[in-house]
Amino acid sequence: MMNRWSGKIAVVTGSSSGIGLAISKALVSHGVKVVGLGRRINKLRDAAAEIGKDKFFPIECDVTNEEDILKVFKWIDEKFGRLDILVNNAGVVCVTPIIDSKTEEYRRVIDTNLIAPAIFAREAVKAMKKCNACGHIINISSIAGLHLEGIAIPIGMYGPSKYGLRALGIELRHEIIAAKLNVKITNISPGAVMTDMVRSVQDVVSNNFILKVGDIAEAVIYAVGTPETVEIPEITVIPHGTGFILTQRD
Repeated sequence: MMNRWSGKIAVVTGSSSGIGLAISKALVSHGVKVVGLGRRINKLRDAAAEIGKDKFFPIECDVTNEEDILKVFKWIDEKFGRLDILVNNAGVVCVTPIIDSKTEEYRRVIDTNLIAPAIFAREAVKAMKKCNACGHIINISSIAGLHLEGIAIPIGMYGPSKYGLRALGIELRHEIIAAKLNVKITNISPGAVMTDMVRSVQDVVSNNFILKVGDIAEAVIYAVGTPETVEIPEITVIPHGTGFILTQRD
């Protein structure tokens, strides 16, 4: 069912490495043109060189800066005149407990993990509506946004931000139905994935609980590849043969 997306346009945030890069490659492999966003423009250009000219379009973007986001959508409208898929992937984690964190740290996590996806979704829906697209918005969330009680390591505002991201997806679905738009919403909640972000807290995450970035990319393709009459609202991904509870190691 991915044939219908060939030649369509996708935006993937946080696409310079890790999950975002894997998702970008997977979409391109099915004929989707990907606008890849990130703060590290050199890594984005490296990704473009690897993936291919006119397949992956790198744009430097700080997702906590609304002006950057709006410039991206203006560029997409001028370049392609349409948008079909949005993948809200960019995220940050904080391993400092909430009770020990500064307010600026709260804002950094919430701005990246919740406010930015809301802005991207708002602008994406506008673009999809304008070109009458059968669109799809994918939010890359976390098991921490579903079962935070099972994660006994400090992750600060990360868990609350991911609970909010799930609620954002639900609210968007309600609003899209009310507006009679043909746009699907899927929330994907992985356990720990071996990314730069997880490597930064590797001392508290067991290798037994690690997924590969390609596992999440496959989940995206599965959701996007469903028939037009089918919508998958939630996907939870954990390593086979393990649970998802994380505890502080001695």
